[in-house]
Amino acid sequence: MNDSEHYSRRRFVRHGLTLAGITFAWGQFRTNVWAESAKAGPTGPDEALAELVAGNKRYVTGKNMHHDFGPERSNLAQSQHPFAIILGCADSRVSPELAFDQTRGRLFVVRLAGNFVDENGLASIEFGAKVLGASLIMVLGHDSCGAIKGAIDLVTKNAQLPGHLPNLVEHLRAPVEKALKQPGSLLANATRENVLLNVETLRSSTPVLSEMIKENHLRVVGGLYELATGQVQILS
Repeated sequence: MNDSEHYSRRRFVRHGLTLAGITFAWGQFRTNVWAESAKAGPTGPDEALAELVAGNKRYVTGKNMHHDFGPERSNLAQSQHPFAIILGCADSRVSPELAFDQTRGRLFVVRLAGNFVDENGLASIEFGAKVLGASLIMVLGHDSCGAIKGAIDLVTKNAQLPGHLPNLVEHLRAPVEKALKQPGSLLANATRENVLLNVETLRSSTPVLSEMIKENHLRVVGGLYELATGQVQILS
């Protein structure tokens, strides 16, 4: 090997090490930036709601943020800092992280068919608010909800449902019965009433949530997701 070849090889190695160092530093920088932004997030209920509204607008208009999931993994393995809790339906067409254009670690999501509060769901929501520090809860319903349809059939037709479904839709009886007294679409009205009923249930839940609301550390709102457009209507 002559001197010029030896020099070229050493230069190639140095160049490769330099690039590797730059790549590593950039990766660390992205990781640190992600960690700080995740911890910062919205600092109160109003900012949290504004971020959900802005994220939904991005989702509806197709201007979603491009998330780099790589830097998240090591940080999320250590901690999570959700700014909002979503009580949503288990319907496969409704994904809160997508609907609000949020990456992992930003939303604490509790899902079950019919998006209603039960004891286990309430405990999870309390954990998200009191322990993890989320400052907003949204009860998120959606149109054409199969669970609400099942509850309507149970109330209006005394339908016989299989398995454990009767136990589930029994939780939805009250909003259906209230909607029966209203003009317009029974399904749409029952869906809306179900959201509002569960919002009030969470607002009055003692001892954790009601106290946090009283101290202005927490806010509970409702939302209705439209399947055809992806738009979320906020219900106060």
